[in-house]
Amino acid sequence: MYFLSMKKIKLACIIEDNPANIFWMEEIIEEVGFCEELLIFYNGKEALDGLNEIISKDDKLPGVIFLDLNMPVMDGWEFLDEFTKKPPASTPIIIYIVTSSINPADLIKARNYELVTNYIVKPVTVERLKEILHEI
Repeated sequence: MYFLSMKKIKLACIIEDNPANIFWMEEIIEEVGFCEELLIFYNGKEALDGLNEIISKDDKLPGVIFLDLNMPVMDGWEFLDEFTKKPPASTPIIIYIVTSSINPADLIKARNYELVTNYIVKPVTVERLKEILHEI
């Protein structure tokens, strides 16, 4: 295992519809040196299609996904329902729900998904990203 200062995720993914939130996440991901490469999808459907394509090509999936809940086309819950039907067994994926929702029912619901590691209320901070790297 690498020392904390050297640890970096190879590929991470943001699923988020708000450009300002994407910009913020990109900035702090870069500041922390969180990952080598970053995928961005603007809704759950786009992410599901993109990740399924990666799976079909047997390419490397993201090790960490930051998932918003409230998005058009396909929201975060719908994405989770579809993506967890056939998660790739060979690649461990960690999903962090990143949302503005402080509804306790959402937090309880998130715990029902095995791939969901944690529930983060926006905004994500540099300190929180560093904690995530340490957890992984």
